[in-house]
Amino acid sequence: MRLVQYKDTAGARHVAVVEDQNTLVVLGGVSSTRELAGIAIAQGTTMIEAAKARMGENRLDYNAVAAEGRLLPPITHADPAHFLVTGTGLTHLGSASARANMHTSNAKAADETDSMKMFRMGVEGGKPEAGETGVQPEWFYKGDGSIVANPGADMPSPSFALDGSEEPEIAAIYVIDPDGNPVRIGFAIGNEFSDHVTERQNYLYLAHSKLRACAMGPELLLGDLPSHVEGTSRVYRDGKVIWEKPFLSGEDNMSHTLANLEYHHFKYDLFCRPGDVHAHFFGTATLSFADGVTTQDGDEFEIEAAPFGRALRNRLKTQAERKVVVKTI
Repeated sequence: MRLVQYKDTAGARHVAVVEDQNTLVVLGGVSSTRELAGIAIAQGTTMIEAAKARMGENRLDYNAVAAEGRLLPPITHADPAHFLVTGTGLTHLGSASARANMHTSNAKAADETDSMKMFRMGVEGGKPEAGETGVQPEWFYKGDGSIVANPGADMPSPSFALDGSEEPEIAAIYVIDPDGNPVRIGFAIGNEFSDHVTERQNYLYLAHSKLRACAMGPELLLGDLPSHVEGTSRVYRDGKVIWEKPFLSGEDNMSHTLANLEYHHFKYDLFCRPGDVHAHFFGTATLSFADGVTTQDGDEFEIEAAPFGRALRNRLKTQAERKVVVKTI
C-alpha cells in the first residue's frame, strides 16, 4: 500500500491511499500520515490496517491533484524543528569510486582515501550476524522539516552554493512513540540534493555540502522495503533529457543492512525524543555530477522506482542572496 498527503482546494490537509496511477482514495478522520501513525501505535496495529479502516468512497483524480501543485511530502510535522532529516553515505556497492575520485590528491592513491577506507569497513562489517552490532557508517545531518521541498515544487539552492545536484536515494520515515522508541512507518523515494563542488574542495566540507534542500515522495510505501530496487534518475533541461542513468538500492545492493544503519542513528538519545519525526536517507551510487554534468537554474530532476509509484520531480531554483547581519545586544 502507498499513501500520499495532499491539500484540498481550501488548503486543508488530507491523506489518501493510491488506488492506481490515476486515482486516490481519501482516508477519513486523519489529516497527516504522522497522525495515522499515532493511531496505529496507540491501537497496536500496522499502518496498512489503520489506513484500511479509514478508507471511504471518496475518490480523487490523482493527476489533477498533482497538476495543481497540491501534493505534499509523505511526512510532515506541524513544528518543522521536530522533523529531523539525516542520512548515511558510502552504503551502496559501487558508491566508493565516485566519492574517492572527488577526494583524491596527488599524495594519495584512490584506494587510500578516507572514503575508500569507510566503504571497505562497510563491506567487511556492515551486515552483522543477528544479535551483533556492525560497523557504523558515515552519517550526516541535512536539516529540519523546513528543508523538505514539496513534490513538483522548486528545489531551492542557496546563492552561495557552488553546485546543486541530485542524489537518487531511498529514505525511511520514522516517528518516535510516547516511550521514546523509533517506529518505522514506511519508505519514500527521495532526492538527497547536495553541493558536490563544495564537498570536492575538502572532505571536511561534507557537512556544509549536505546543508541543502531535499525532496521525498510523493508516495509513502508501507510495509517492508524490497531487497532489490531498480530505478532511474534523469536531469531535464528545456524539456529535454540531458542525463539519464539507472540506479540500484535495497539491501541486496548495499554494504550495510537497514537494521545496522538504523541502530547507528537511533543509538543516540537525542534522536529518540517522543513525538519527533525522522527521515533518513540511505545513500546512493549514482550521480550526474560523477558523470561530469553541471546543473543550472531551471533544470528538472526526475527520480523514479516502480515500488514507489509516481516519480519525484523538482526544479533547481537558485535563491537570492541574503545578507547575514549579526547584532550585539
